[in-house]
Amino acid sequence: MKRPPVPVTGINNVAKRIVGRRDSVLARKNIRDSLVSVAGLIGRPVRDIEGKDIGRLVDVVVRHGEETYPPVSGLIVKVGQRKSFINGARISILTKDEIRLSTTKINLEDYQRREGESLLDGDVIDHQIVDVDGLRVVRSSDLYLAPFDKEIRVVGVDISFVSFLRRIFPGAIRRRPTPEHVVDWASVASLADGHGVVRTSNSRAALSQLRPADLADLIEDLAGREQGALIELLDPELAADVLEEMEEEELQGLIRGLTSERSAELLSRMEPDESAEVLRDLDEEHRESILQVMDAVVAKQLRELVAFDETLAGGIMTTHILIVKENDTVAHALKLLVDNRERDISDGVVVVDARGRLVDHIQVVELVAAKAGALLSTLIGPPYPTSINLDTPLDEVVEEFSNNRGSSVIVVDAKNKPVGRILADDLVDALASQVDRRKFSQGSGGLS
Repeated sequence: MKRPPVPVTGINNVAKRIVGRRDSVLARKNIRDSLVSVAGLIGRPVRDIEGKDIGRLVDVVVRHGEETYPPVSGLIVKVGQRKSFINGARISILTKDEIRLSTTKINLEDYQRREGESLLDGDVIDHQIVDVDGLRVVRSSDLYLAPFDKEIRVVGVDISFVSFLRRIFPGAIRRRPTPEHVVDWASVASLADGHGVVRTSNSRAALSQLRPADLADLIEDLAGREQGALIELLDPELAADVLEEMEEEELQGLIRGLTSERSAELLSRMEPDESAEVLRDLDEEHRESILQVMDAVVAKQLRELVAFDETLAGGIMTTHILIVKENDTVAHALKLLVDNRERDISDGVVVVDARGRLVDHIQVVELVAAKAGALLSTLIGPPYPTSINLDTPLDEVVEEFSNNRGSSVIVVDAKNKPVGRILADDLVDALASQVDRRKFSQGSGGLS
Protein backbone atom coordinates (compact mmCIF):
# COMPACT_ATOMS: atom_id res chain seq x y z
CA MET A 1 0.00 0.00 0.00
CA LYS A 2 1.36 3.38 -1.03
CA ARG A 3 2.22 5.62 1.90
CA PRO A 4 1.50 9.35 1.80
CA PRO A 5 4.36 11.30 0.16
CA VAL A 6 6.94 12.89 2.41
CA PRO A 7 7.68 16.58 1.70
CA VAL A 8 10.95 17.06 -0.20
CA THR A 9 12.56 18.95 2.66
CA GLY A 10 11.56 16.16 5.00
CA ILE A 11 13.05 13.52 2.72
CA ASN A 12 16.32 15.42 2.46
CA ASN A 13 16.54 15.71 6.23
CA VAL A 14 15.84 12.00 6.61
CA ALA A 15 18.49 11.18 4.03
CA LYS A 16 21.12 13.33 5.70
CA ARG A 17 20.36 11.89 9.10
CA ILE A 18 20.24 8.25 8.02
CA VAL A 19 22.85 8.14 5.30
CA GLY A 20 25.09 10.98 6.44
CA ARG A 21 27.34 13.14 4.33
CA ARG A 22 30.58 11.40 3.51
CA ASP A 23 33.98 13.04 3.47
CA SER A 24 34.01 14.28 -0.11
CA VAL A 25 37.19 13.99 -2.15
CA LEU A 26 35.95 17.12 -3.91
CA ALA A 27 36.67 19.05 -0.72
CA ARG A 28 40.39 18.40 -1.24
CA LYS A 29 42.17 21.31 -2.93
CA ASN A 30 44.46 19.09 -5.00
CA ILE A 31 41.42 17.26 -6.40
CA ARG A 32 39.50 20.45 -7.16
CA ASP A 33 42.51 21.92 -8.94
CA SER A 34 42.94 18.86 -11.15
CA LEU A 35 39.32 18.23 -12.21
CA VAL A 36 38.91 17.28 -15.86
CA SER A 37 35.54 17.52 -17.63
CA VAL A 38 34.70 14.34 -19.53
CA ALA A 39 32.41 16.25 -21.91
CA GLY A 40 35.29 18.64 -22.59
CA LEU A 41 37.60 15.75 -23.48
CA ILE A 42 35.37 14.18 -26.11
CA GLY A 43 36.73 14.96 -29.57
CA ARG A 44 40.12 16.06 -28.24
CA PRO A 45 43.27 14.78 -29.99
CA VAL A 46 45.09 11.87 -28.38
CA ARG A 47 48.87 12.06 -28.84
CA ASP A 48 51.70 9.60 -28.42
CA ILE A 49 54.81 10.09 -26.28
CA GLU A 50 56.41 12.18 -29.03
CA GLY A 51 53.42 14.51 -29.32
CA LYS A 52 52.14 13.11 -32.61
CA ASP A 53 48.39 12.83 -33.13
CA ILE A 54 47.10 9.26 -33.00
CA GLY A 55 43.42 10.01 -33.23
CA ARG A 56 40.54 11.71 -31.41
CA LEU A 57 38.86 10.70 -28.18
CA VAL A 58 35.46 9.05 -28.61
CA ASP A 59 34.77 7.96 -25.03
CA VAL A 60 36.28 7.16 -21.64
CA VAL A 61 35.93 3.61 -20.28
CA VAL A 62 35.73 2.83 -16.56
CA ARG A 63 35.60 -0.49 -14.79
CA HIS A 64 33.11 -0.79 -12.00
CA GLY A 65 32.90 -3.00 -8.97
CA GLU A 66 33.23 -2.43 -5.26
CA GLU A 67 35.47 0.64 -5.47
CA THR A 68 33.77 3.91 -4.51
CA TYR A 69 35.44 5.92 -7.29
CA PRO A 70 35.59 3.92 -10.56
CA PRO A 71 39.04 3.99 -12.20
CA VAL A 72 39.56 4.75 -15.87
CA SER A 73 40.42 1.47 -17.57
CA GLY A 74 40.98 2.92 -21.01
CA LEU A 75 40.13 5.27 -23.83
CA ILE A 76 38.20 4.70 -27.04
CA VAL A 77 40.04 6.57 -29.77
CA LYS A 78 39.02 7.03 -33.39
CA VAL A 79 42.04 6.18 -35.52
CA GLY A 80 41.12 6.55 -39.17
CA GLN A 81 37.87 4.63 -39.51
CA ARG A 82 38.51 2.43 -36.47
CA LYS A 83 37.45 2.90 -32.87
CA SER A 84 40.34 1.42 -30.93
CA PHE A 85 40.78 0.76 -27.23
CA ILE A 86 43.86 2.12 -25.47
CA ASN A 87 44.60 0.69 -22.04
CA GLY A 88 44.42 3.25 -19.24
CA ALA A 89 47.86 2.19 -18.04
CA ARG A 90 49.29 3.86 -21.15
CA ILE A 91 47.92 7.31 -20.28
CA SER A 92 50.78 9.54 -19.15
CA ILE A 93 48.99 12.92 -19.19
CA LEU A 94 45.27 13.63 -18.94
CA THR A 95 44.28 17.26 -18.40
CA LYS A 96 41.57 19.51 -19.78
CA ASP A 97 44.02 20.59 -22.49
CA GLU A 98 45.96 17.45 -23.33
CA ILE A 99 45.72 13.67 -23.59
CA ARG A 100 49.10 12.02 -24.06
CA LEU A 101 50.19 8.39 -24.02
CA SER A 102 53.40 6.86 -22.74
CA THR A 103 53.92 4.85 -25.93
CA THR A 104 53.82 5.05 -29.71
CA LYS A 105 52.29 1.57 -30.12
CA ILE A 106 48.55 1.02 -29.87
CA ASN A 107 46.13 -1.80 -30.53
CA LEU A 108 44.13 -1.00 -33.65
CA GLU A 109 41.47 -3.67 -33.06
CA ASP A 110 37.90 -2.41 -32.88
CA TYR A 111 36.71 -1.78 -29.33
CA GLN A 112 34.48 -4.48 -27.83
CA ARG A 113 32.76 -3.79 -24.51
CA ARG A 114 33.90 -6.14 -21.78
CA GLU A 115 32.09 -7.34 -18.70
CA GLY A 116 32.15 -4.76 -15.92
CA GLU A 117 32.85 -1.73 -18.13
CA SER A 118 30.88 1.48 -18.70
CA LEU A 119 31.28 4.29 -21.21
CA LEU A 120 31.16 7.66 -19.46
CA ASP A 121 29.89 9.67 -22.41
CA GLY A 122 27.72 7.00 -23.99
CA ASP A 123 26.21 5.49 -20.84
CA VAL A 124 26.28 8.13 -18.13
CA ILE A 125 26.26 11.73 -19.38
CA ASP A 126 22.69 12.92 -20.03
CA HIS A 127 21.28 9.92 -18.15
CA GLN A 128 19.38 9.87 -14.87
CA ILE A 129 21.19 8.88 -11.69
CA VAL A 130 20.29 8.79 -8.00
CA ASP A 131 21.92 11.08 -5.45
CA VAL A 132 21.56 9.03 -2.26
CA ASP A 133 22.63 11.79 0.12
CA GLY A 134 20.10 14.21 -1.35
CA LEU A 135 17.54 11.44 -1.96
CA ARG A 136 16.72 12.76 -5.42
CA VAL A 137 16.85 11.81 -9.06
CA VAL A 138 19.13 14.01 -11.12
CA ARG A 139 20.42 14.10 -14.67
CA SER A 140 24.16 14.11 -15.23
CA SER A 141 25.26 17.09 -17.34
CA ASP A 142 28.94 16.19 -17.08
CA LEU A 143 31.39 13.99 -15.23
CA TYR A 144 34.72 14.87 -13.67
CA LEU A 145 37.93 12.88 -13.55
CA ALA A 146 40.88 13.45 -11.26
CA PRO A 147 44.03 11.59 -10.20
CA PHE A 148 43.20 9.83 -6.94
CA ASP A 149 44.71 6.85 -5.15
CA LYS A 150 47.31 6.29 -7.90
CA GLU A 151 44.75 6.11 -10.71
CA ILE A 152 42.60 8.45 -12.78
CA ARG A 153 39.09 8.07 -11.35
CA VAL A 154 35.56 9.40 -11.70
CA VAL A 155 35.14 11.67 -8.67
CA GLY A 156 32.06 13.79 -9.42
CA VAL A 157 28.85 14.27 -11.37
CA ASP A 158 27.86 17.73 -12.59
CA ILE A 159 24.08 18.18 -12.43
CA SER A 160 23.81 21.86 -13.43
CA PHE A 161 22.03 23.23 -16.48
CA VAL A 162 24.98 25.61 -16.86
CA SER A 163 27.20 22.62 -17.62
CA PHE A 164 24.70 21.37 -20.17
CA LEU A 165 24.91 24.74 -21.92
CA ARG A 166 28.70 24.79 -21.59
CA ARG A 167 28.93 21.66 -23.72
CA ILE A 168 27.40 23.52 -26.65
CA PHE A 169 30.35 25.89 -26.84
CA PRO A 170 33.67 24.93 -28.46
CA GLY A 171 37.22 25.10 -27.17
CA ALA A 172 38.25 26.26 -23.72
CA ILE A 173 34.72 27.16 -22.55
CA ARG A 174 33.55 23.60 -23.21
CA ARG A 175 36.46 22.16 -21.24
CA ARG A 176 36.12 24.46 -18.23
CA PRO A 177 34.86 22.63 -15.11
CA THR A 178 32.05 24.08 -12.99
CA PRO A 179 32.44 22.21 -9.70
CA GLU A 180 29.96 24.32 -7.73
CA HIS A 181 27.13 21.99 -8.85
CA VAL A 182 28.98 18.70 -8.54
CA VAL A 183 27.71 15.68 -6.60
CA ASP A 184 30.46 13.54 -5.12
CA TRP A 185 30.58 10.17 -6.86
CA ALA A 186 30.50 8.43 -3.47
CA SER A 187 26.86 9.51 -3.08
CA VAL A 188 25.74 8.26 -6.50
CA ALA A 189 23.62 5.15 -6.08
CA SER A 190 23.16 4.03 -9.65
CA LEU A 191 23.48 4.83 -13.30
CA ALA A 192 22.62 2.99 -16.46
CA ASP A 193 25.23 1.38 -18.65
CA GLY A 194 25.01 -0.99 -21.57
CA HIS A 195 24.27 -3.99 -19.35
CA GLY A 196 22.88 -2.77 -16.05
CA VAL A 197 24.29 -0.53 -13.36
CA VAL A 198 27.51 0.66 -11.87
CA ARG A 199 27.58 -0.90 -8.42
CA THR A 200 29.49 0.20 -5.35
CA SER A 201 29.36 -1.16 -1.82
CA ASN A 202 28.77 2.37 -0.51
CA SER A 203 25.67 2.91 -2.63
CA ARG A 204 24.10 -0.43 -1.68
CA ALA A 205 24.76 0.19 2.02
CA ALA A 206 23.28 3.69 1.81
CA LEU A 207 20.18 2.54 -0.07
CA SER A 208 19.56 -0.26 2.43
CA GLN A 209 19.08 2.35 5.16
CA LEU A 210 16.32 4.22 3.33
CA ARG A 211 12.62 3.53 3.80
CA PRO A 212 10.94 1.40 1.10
CA ALA A 213 8.43 4.22 0.55
CA ASP A 214 11.22 6.74 -0.15
CA LEU A 215 12.95 4.31 -2.50
CA ALA A 216 9.64 3.77 -4.30
CA ASP A 217 9.35 7.53 -4.83
CA LEU A 218 12.89 7.58 -6.27
CA ILE A 219 12.15 4.74 -8.67
CA GLU A 220 8.95 6.41 -9.83
CA ASP A 221 10.98 9.52 -10.65
CA LEU A 222 13.28 7.46 -12.89
CA ALA A 223 12.45 6.37 -16.40
CA GLY A 224 12.89 3.22 -18.43
CA ARG A 225 16.05 1.23 -17.89
CA GLU A 226 17.15 3.42 -14.97
CA GLN A 227 14.22 2.07 -12.93
CA GLY A 228 15.43 -1.48 -13.41
CA ALA A 229 18.98 -0.33 -12.74
CA LEU A 230 18.07 0.95 -9.28
CA ILE A 231 16.07 -2.18 -8.47
CA GLU A 232 19.17 -4.23 -9.36
CA LEU A 233 21.11 -2.35 -6.68
CA LEU A 234 18.74 -3.42 -3.92
CA ASP A 235 18.75 -6.54 -1.81
CA PRO A 236 15.87 -8.76 -3.08
CA GLU A 237 13.92 -8.51 0.19
CA LEU A 238 14.18 -4.72 0.20
CA ALA A 239 13.35 -4.58 -3.52
CA ALA A 240 10.16 -6.58 -2.87
CA ASP A 241 9.17 -4.16 -0.09
CA VAL A 242 9.79 -1.25 -2.45
CA LEU A 243 7.59 -2.77 -5.15
CA GLU A 244 4.74 -3.03 -2.64
CA GLU A 245 5.00 0.73 -2.07
CA MET A 246 4.85 1.72 -5.74
CA GLU A 247 1.83 3.10 -7.56
CA GLU A 248 0.06 0.42 -9.59
CA GLU A 249 0.73 1.94 -13.01
CA GLU A 250 4.43 2.54 -12.26
CA LEU A 251 4.81 -0.98 -10.88
CA GLN A 252 3.26 -2.54 -13.97
CA GLY A 253 5.68 -0.60 -16.18
CA LEU A 254 8.64 -1.70 -14.07
CA ILE A 255 7.66 -5.38 -14.12
CA ARG A 256 7.29 -5.27 -17.90
CA GLY A 257 10.88 -4.05 -18.14
CA LEU A 258 12.37 -6.82 -15.96
CA THR A 259 13.23 -10.34 -17.03
CA SER A 260 10.79 -13.09 -16.11
CA GLU A 261 13.39 -14.53 -13.73
CA ARG A 262 13.91 -11.25 -11.88
CA SER A 263 10.16 -10.58 -11.76
CA ALA A 264 9.58 -14.07 -10.36
CA GLU A 265 12.23 -13.56 -7.68
CA LEU A 266 10.74 -10.28 -6.50
CA LEU A 267 7.08 -11.27 -6.72
CA SER A 268 7.83 -14.44 -4.74
CA ARG A 269 9.10 -12.28 -1.88
CA MET A 270 6.13 -9.90 -1.88
CA GLU A 271 2.97 -10.46 0.10
CA PRO A 272 0.89 -13.03 -1.86
CA ASP A 273 -2.09 -10.71 -2.27
CA GLU A 274 0.17 -7.94 -3.59
CA SER A 275 1.85 -10.35 -6.02
CA ALA A 276 -1.50 -11.66 -7.20
CA GLU A 277 -2.69 -8.12 -7.87
CA VAL A 278 0.35 -7.43 -10.04
CA LEU A 279 0.03 -10.71 -11.95
CA ARG A 280 -3.71 -10.24 -12.44
CA ASP A 281 -3.06 -7.05 -14.42
CA LEU A 282 -0.48 -8.61 -16.76
CA ASP A 283 -1.46 -10.24 -20.04
CA GLU A 284 -1.77 -14.01 -19.80
CA GLU A 285 1.42 -14.79 -21.74
CA HIS A 286 3.59 -12.51 -19.60
CA ARG A 287 1.97 -13.78 -16.40
CA GLU A 288 2.65 -17.41 -17.32
CA SER A 289 6.26 -16.66 -18.30
CA ILE A 290 6.81 -15.40 -14.73
CA LEU A 291 4.87 -18.17 -12.97
CA GLN A 292 6.71 -20.88 -14.90
CA VAL A 293 10.10 -19.87 -13.47
CA MET A 294 8.80 -19.55 -9.90
CA ASP A 295 8.96 -22.19 -7.20
CA ALA A 296 6.15 -24.61 -8.02
CA VAL A 297 4.46 -24.25 -4.62
CA VAL A 298 4.49 -20.45 -4.75
CA ALA A 299 3.30 -20.43 -8.37
CA LYS A 300 0.37 -22.72 -7.51
CA GLN A 301 -0.62 -20.48 -4.62
CA LEU A 302 -0.49 -17.35 -6.77
CA ARG A 303 -2.45 -18.95 -9.62
CA GLU A 304 -5.24 -19.70 -7.15
CA LEU A 305 -5.22 -16.12 -5.84
CA VAL A 306 -5.19 -14.61 -9.34
CA ALA A 307 -8.25 -16.70 -10.22
CA PHE A 308 -10.33 -15.10 -7.45
CA ASP A 309 -12.60 -12.17 -8.22
CA GLU A 310 -11.18 -8.94 -6.74
CA THR A 311 -14.63 -8.04 -5.41
CA LEU A 312 -14.68 -11.12 -3.16
CA ALA A 313 -12.74 -11.97 0.01
CA GLY A 314 -10.56 -14.51 -1.80
CA GLY A 315 -9.40 -11.85 -4.24
CA ILE A 316 -7.99 -9.51 -1.59
CA MET A 317 -6.73 -11.91 1.09
CA THR A 318 -3.12 -12.79 1.83
CA THR A 319 -2.20 -16.42 2.40
CA HIS A 320 0.50 -15.51 4.94
CA ILE A 321 -0.90 -17.02 8.12
CA LEU A 322 0.68 -19.21 10.79
CA ILE A 323 -1.41 -22.30 11.43
CA VAL A 324 -0.87 -24.44 14.55
CA LYS A 325 -2.75 -27.31 16.16
CA GLU A 326 -4.53 -27.48 19.48
CA ASN A 327 -1.99 -29.89 20.94
CA ASP A 328 1.03 -27.77 19.94
CA THR A 329 2.86 -25.95 22.71
CA VAL A 330 3.16 -22.23 23.29
CA ALA A 331 6.92 -22.55 22.71
CA HIS A 332 6.26 -24.00 19.24
CA ALA A 333 3.91 -21.14 18.35
CA LEU A 334 6.41 -18.52 19.52
CA LYS A 335 9.20 -20.16 17.50
CA LEU A 336 7.00 -20.01 14.38
CA LEU A 337 6.47 -16.30 14.96
CA VAL A 338 10.22 -15.71 15.35
CA ASP A 339 11.05 -17.78 12.26
CA ASN A 340 8.55 -15.74 10.21
CA ARG A 341 9.34 -12.34 11.72
CA GLU A 342 10.22 -10.92 8.29
CA ARG A 343 6.66 -11.51 7.12
CA ASP A 344 3.69 -9.42 8.15
CA ILE A 345 2.47 -12.05 10.65
CA SER A 346 2.87 -10.22 13.90
CA ASP A 347 -0.59 -10.51 15.47
CA GLY A 348 -0.58 -14.16 16.48
CA VAL A 349 -1.29 -17.71 15.31
CA VAL A 350 -4.38 -19.45 13.92
CA VAL A 351 -5.34 -22.63 15.83
CA VAL A 352 -7.02 -25.55 14.07
CA ASP A 353 -8.40 -28.90 15.24
CA ALA A 354 -7.29 -32.36 14.14
CA ARG A 355 -9.24 -31.96 10.87
CA GLY A 356 -7.71 -28.57 10.09
CA ARG A 357 -10.85 -26.58 10.92
CA LEU A 358 -10.64 -23.11 12.48
CA VAL A 359 -10.80 -23.08 16.28
CA ASP A 360 -9.26 -19.81 17.45
CA HIS A 361 -6.81 -17.00 16.78
CA ILE A 362 -4.39 -16.49 19.68
CA GLN A 363 -2.73 -13.11 20.03
CA VAL A 364 1.01 -12.67 20.61
CA VAL A 365 0.40 -11.05 23.99
CA GLU A 366 -1.44 -14.19 25.17
CA LEU A 367 1.39 -16.43 24.01
CA VAL A 368 4.04 -14.34 25.74
CA ALA A 369 2.11 -14.38 29.01
CA ALA A 370 1.62 -18.17 28.96
CA LYS A 371 4.04 -20.87 30.07
CA ALA A 372 6.24 -22.17 27.26
CA GLY A 373 5.26 -25.80 27.83
CA ALA A 374 1.50 -25.13 27.97
CA LEU A 375 -0.68 -26.60 25.22
CA LEU A 376 -2.45 -24.12 22.98
CA SER A 377 -5.75 -25.84 23.78
CA THR A 378 -5.55 -24.32 27.27
CA LEU A 379 -5.58 -20.82 25.76
CA ILE A 380 -8.61 -21.31 23.53
CA GLY A 381 -11.62 -19.24 24.51
CA PRO A 382 -13.68 -16.14 23.79
CA PRO A 383 -13.56 -13.74 22.12
CA TYR A 384 -13.35 -16.03 19.09
CA PRO A 385 -11.98 -14.72 15.77
CA THR A 386 -14.17 -13.31 13.03
CA SER A 387 -14.13 -15.51 9.94
CA ILE A 388 -15.55 -15.07 6.47
CA ASN A 389 -15.86 -17.33 3.42
CA LEU A 390 -13.78 -17.04 0.27
CA ASP A 391 -16.77 -15.80 -1.72
CA THR A 392 -17.85 -13.12 0.78
CA PRO A 393 -18.57 -9.88 -1.14
CA LEU A 394 -16.41 -6.86 -0.42
CA ASP A 395 -19.18 -4.84 1.24
CA GLU A 396 -19.77 -7.68 3.72
CA VAL A 397 -16.05 -7.84 4.43
CA VAL A 398 -16.20 -4.14 5.31
CA GLU A 399 -19.12 -4.79 7.63
CA GLU A 400 -17.27 -7.65 9.39
CA PHE A 401 -14.24 -5.42 9.87
CA SER A 402 -16.44 -2.71 11.31
CA ASN A 403 -18.04 -5.15 13.78
CA ASN A 404 -14.79 -6.89 14.65
CA ARG A 405 -12.52 -3.81 14.94
CA GLY A 406 -9.49 -6.10 14.83
CA SER A 407 -6.37 -5.88 12.70
CA SER A 408 -7.48 -8.73 10.43
CA VAL A 409 -10.22 -11.26 9.72
CA ILE A 410 -9.68 -14.95 8.92
CA VAL A 411 -10.78 -16.32 5.53
CA VAL A 412 -11.98 -19.95 5.50
CA ASP A 413 -12.99 -22.39 2.78
CA ALA A 414 -16.22 -24.38 2.54
CA LYS A 415 -14.92 -26.84 5.19
CA ASN A 416 -14.10 -24.04 7.63
CA LYS A 417 -10.37 -24.51 7.09
CA PRO A 418 -8.34 -21.26 7.27
CA VAL A 419 -6.82 -20.33 3.90
CA GLY A 420 -5.85 -16.70 4.44
CA ARG A 421 -6.63 -13.45 6.18
CA ILE A 422 -7.51 -9.92 5.19
CA LEU A 423 -5.58 -7.05 6.74
CA ALA A 424 -6.94 -3.56 7.15
CA ASP A 425 -4.58 -2.12 4.53
CA ASP A 426 -5.63 -4.84 2.03
CA LEU A 427 -9.22 -3.74 2.51
CA VAL A 428 -8.35 -0.07 2.00
CA ASP A 429 -6.47 -0.92 -1.21
CA ALA A 430 -9.40 -2.96 -2.51
CA LEU A 431 -11.87 -0.17 -1.80
CA ALA A 432 -9.59 2.39 -3.45
CA SER A 433 -9.30 0.18 -6.55
CA GLN A 434 -13.07 -0.09 -6.76
CA VAL A 435 -13.43 3.68 -6.58
CA ASP A 436 -10.82 4.09 -9.34
CA ARG A 437 -12.60 1.55 -11.55
CA ARG A 438 -15.94 3.32 -11.05
CA LYS A 439 -14.39 6.66 -12.00
CA PHE A 440 -12.86 5.10 -15.10
CA SER A 441 -16.13 3.45 -16.14
CA GLN A 442 -18.00 6.72 -15.68
CA GLY A 443 -15.39 8.65 -17.65
CA SER A 444 -13.19 11.49 -16.54
CA GLY A 445 -14.78 14.15 -18.65
CA GLY A 446 -14.89 14.78 -22.38
CA LEU A 447 -15.79 17.20 -25.11
CA SER A 448 -19.37 18.32 -25.16
